[in-house]
Amino acid sequence: MQPCVYILASKRNGTLYIGVTSDVVKRVWEHKGDFVEGFTKRYCVHTLVWYEAHETMESAIAREKALKNWKRKWKLELIEKSNPEWRDLYGEVV
Repeated sequence: MQPCVYILASKRNGTLYIGVTSDVVKRVWEHKGDFVEGFTKRYCVHTLVWYEAHETMESAIAREKALKNWKRKWKLELIEKSNPEWRDLYGEVV
């Protein structure tokens, strides 16, 4: 298990969701399959557009909290820096 912070999107420049997990493959699969009640299911936020691995869960949680406080513009720039086409990165993590 690898602690990870991730961003899901509904579409390019669409609704964003920031999460943290110790198993990014399983967690994104749960979002994609709408097995998780709540925000991502309600707003169809299923595309993994950015992720970042961490050494510890504590550092991943700290990063998640920091990103959630960022301005939307900064989040979009973070995504576009590493994934300018907004590809679904789920295939890279499985």
